[in-house]
Amino acid sequence: MTAFLTSIGYNSWILPALLALPVVGAVLLWLHGAFVATATPEGGVARAPRTIALALFVAELVLSMGLWWSVDVNALAWQARFDMPWIPSWGIRFTLGLDGIAMMLILLTTWIMPLAVLGSWTSIRKQTHSYYALLLLLTTGMLGVFMALDLVLFYVMWEVMLIPMYLIVGVWGGERRLYAALKFFLYTMLGSLLMLVAILWIGMHNGAPDFSYDTALTAGRSATASLWLFGAFALAFAVKVPMFPFHTWLPDAHVEAPTAGSVVLAAIMLKMGTFGFVRFAIPLFPTAAMDERVRGLMIGLAVVGIVYGALVALVQPDFKKLVAYSSVSHLGFVMLGIFAMNVESMQGALMVTINHGVSTGALFLLIGMIYERRHSRLIADFGGIAKVTPIFAACLTVVSLSSIGVPGTNGFVGEFLVLLGAFKSAPTATVIAATSVIFAAAYLLWALQRIIYNPLTKPENEALTDLNWREIGLLVPLLAAIVWMGVYPKPVLAKTEAAATRLVQGVEAAMVARPSMRNR
Repeated sequence: MTAFLTSIGYNSWILPALLALPVVGAVLLWLHGAFVATATPEGGVARAPRTIALALFVAELVLSMGLWWSVDVNALAWQARFDMPWIPSWGIRFTLGLDGIAMMLILLTTWIMPLAVLGSWTSIRKQTHSYYALLLLLTTGMLGVFMALDLVLFYVMWEVMLIPMYLIVGVWGGERRLYAALKFFLYTMLGSLLMLVAILWIGMHNGAPDFSYDTALTAGRSATASLWLFGAFALAFAVKVPMFPFHTWLPDAHVEAPTAGSVVLAAIMLKMGTFGFVRFAIPLFPTAAMDERVRGLMIGLAVVGIVYGALVALVQPDFKKLVAYSSVSHLGFVMLGIFAMNVESMQGALMVTINHGVSTGALFLLIGMIYERRHSRLIADFGGIAKVTPIFAACLTVVSLSSIGVPGTNGFVGEFLVLLGAFKSAPTATVIAATSVIFAAAYLLWALQRIIYNPLTKPENEALTDLNWREIGLLVPLLAAIVWMGVYPKPVLAKTEAAATRLVQGVEAAMVARPSMRNR
């Protein structure tokens, strides 16, 4: 496979192709909607847009799969690099590249998007061509964030993904969709503007404009400047993670978003924040990020988020909001692993990032499936449905166990590595964080008991139908991934190990050279 990919020059064109295909598909869908809507009776265009979108997302997945074989994750240079002038007078280039970490997140994105389309196959009944076109544009923005090696290009892609999600929540969301969409937009935009100011300072600081990531990585700057610049980047990323106390937009956005929106938000978009710390905030400003006060604050907020998210999830009456607050807790583990800053904790943080995308994405798909049948997400409205929907109950149980982190599932591997690595750097914080494993078992097992294992008492639940073949088919890959990464995580860990090691070693080297940095 590697020889074949090399023979067709795969690495020279794959990254721009992955960005361009969804944009072309979005334009085709909009043209299709404008043309067909005038000639087809109302309701007649619902099937074609989703089929076209699914075909495009499957094509994107197939194209991206070659990255698994073509990318040399041990290489020091950026892989599949693509570079061309964009705005030469301002030193801005269209530069793309990736390492093992970015590659895994790109593959997660292209794998989740077809499943998200299948998950909303029957629930989107209005303006379907616009809905799927926005999902395609959103995909370009998300992939661009993982690929960008120019700071301005990174910012553009960061904003590109904001607008489609705002519209998806605001147009196709629930009753309070406008409030949720506006809150999501304002929170994200505020952090993004501060990051833009920091990017402009970096690019213009050394005379001739230069926004290259590699240049920013080696540029000298004072300790004070690094601290302020890190703060600007960190705020933007902390809102997107979201870290406590910047998390309040997330439950509203999740609850009001349509199924595909919730899946994409949980499985991919939240990872933009953690990726931002790993790719930009820490490597560009290592001395600021590892300052004892900054590091202590970040670890403290991560632990608060872990425990707070779990405790608040425990009392949620809405199953979708319960899962939303569980994301706050899980992403807290990622942040704890990142700022513990050793290879074990960093590897664990990356595993939790991927595993959260699989498990929480599957949970939101299952919630969407039962909501289509029952038109309710309140836990109290269910009870005993395992008797009438045994396949749904079995899938929900397996996915919930993976979210808890039961050994043998994907959730266990990442959390164990985070706790193992973090204990070396922050033992007290790690012990506190470990208590959330108990809370996670409490809120999810209690929810399972009330939803599927209690007596079947409500007449409305007796008529529920079990999962159909489409729903089973889209869940099978997720269940397979849960078991595979739980039993044999080595292939994934091997793809990210070199990049995680380089990051940790780079930060350690910067801390050793810290006195000389202060004198610059």
